Amino acid sequence: MATTWTDLTIDSSGGAIISTTEMEHVTQPNEVPAEEPAPSESIAPARFDWPAVFQSRERRWWTIALTATLLISAVGLGLLYVDDTNNQTTIRGLTTQNQSLTGRNQILHDQLDATQANLTASLGELARTKAELEHPTLGVWNVPVTLHGPNEYLSATVPDTFTYHLRLKASGPISVSILSTSEFTNAVECVYNGRANTDWCMHHSGATWGVLGVTSVDHDFVLAEGCASYLAVITSPGTVRITPNVSVTYNPASRATGDCS
Repeated sequence: MATTWTDLTIDSSGGAIISTTEMEHVTQPNEVPAEEPAPSESIAPARFDWPAVFQSRERRWWTIALTATLLISAVGLGLLYVDDTNNQTTIRGLTTQNQSLTGRNQILHDQLDATQANLTASLGELARTKAELEHPTLGVWNVPVTLHGPNEYLSATVPDTFTYHLRLKASGPISVSILSTSEFTNAVECVYNGRANTDWCMHHSGATWGVLGVTSVDHDFVLAEGCASYLAVITSPGTVRITPNVSVTYNPASRATGDCS
């Protein structure tokens, strides 16, 4: 756009534009006034807030220390848990071993008891065997015999150095006596002299031991252990069947016994 100029007059004589010298009231175009620079703000020099820095660093160090402590605690707890688990496993293993050893110990104890019982039984058997070897028992009469009345008798020598086991059973009453040789002589003389029958004389002319009118006899005679001077005599007033089971045990006396002492 062209600039507008004011107060322009056209000269009547020539129509020319007036010279610039005649222009007094020429208005200058509107000009934008230059902006004045804003006053510069004063910039304060930077200053460090040392307490804040130290506090920040202190907080960071505390955080790091706390984190490290928590990590160490967690690791420690983990190690304690693992160690406790291992200890529990070890304890269970030891408990199982202890129970196994206890069971084995009980088994060994039972075996020991059984062995001791067997040993005791063996020692007892050995003692009996030794006693039997030192004092053997021998059967000397086991054949049944019949007596036919009061004038018969049965006699047997009682061996010396032996215990005489007199076992008899009879079908009727019998009389049994153990006589010394002198007593037997008196009994025979009684019969020969006619004083009485055999059944009476054999038991009434003196006897070391005897029983009358019985059907069974069970007696151990020991006076022959140190004396060879005895006889066993059996009589009956009637007919009887006698079943003997007579035995002797070797048991020599250390000195003379009975009629020999």
